[in-house]
Amino acid sequence: MTDAVKIDVWSDVACPWCYIGKRKFEAGAAASGVPVEVEYHSFELSPDTPVDFEGSAIEFLSGHKGIPVEQAKAMTDQVSAIAAEVGLDYHYDDIRHTKTLLAHELLHLAKSRGRQLETAEALFKAYFVDGRHVGHVDDLVALAESVGLDGAEARAALEDHRFAGDVQADLAQAVAYGIRGVPFFVIDGRYGVSGAQAPEVFAGALAQVAAEQAAAR
Repeated sequence: MTDAVKIDVWSDVACPWCYIGKRKFEAGAAASGVPVEVEYHSFELSPDTPVDFEGSAIEFLSGHKGIPVEQAKAMTDQVSAIAAEVGLDYHYDDIRHTKTLLAHELLHLAKSRGRQLETAEALFKAYFVDGRHVGHVDDLVALAESVGLDGAEARAALEDHRFAGDVQADLAQAVAYGIRGVPFFVIDGRYGVSGAQAPEVFAGALAQVAAEQAAAR
């Protein structure tokens, strides 16, 4: 039997391609039949974003990229169409753009409690689909409770920034790997796959690693 292949994923809660890439990876892993063990790592696409950004996500994109609002709207429409192809219903007009550092701290708490995958999914859905704020402690505590985490523990961990060091370690590792954009998948600690690639790409990479593991036995 093939051992589970470790997948380390660098992503950001506010990254539209990361949620799309998550779905495409899941489809590729299912098609490959190779068991995987997935761990999420922190990455900040826009570290200077305020917790309470005044304006829409489209206006933020316009300012961040220095492009007209109309062009930014066309970009988000295109991304939303691609998201729909993998079953995701993005609502860009409802997005509450925010700094994601605290959400990454919650992901590390969730990892320590064996609930990271559920929490990552809940954060993406909250941000891109439900229009919920993911930058405030109260909102993140409610989200934590929705995936079975203890609310009091989540609040304490977020308020005292218990996992801030883990987030910074992830960010430093991304720099060491030369990761400049996300999603970025590190397969078996050896192979890097950048971007929301087709499921076939992920399936092929997993099959290759599984074959190498089998040959090494």
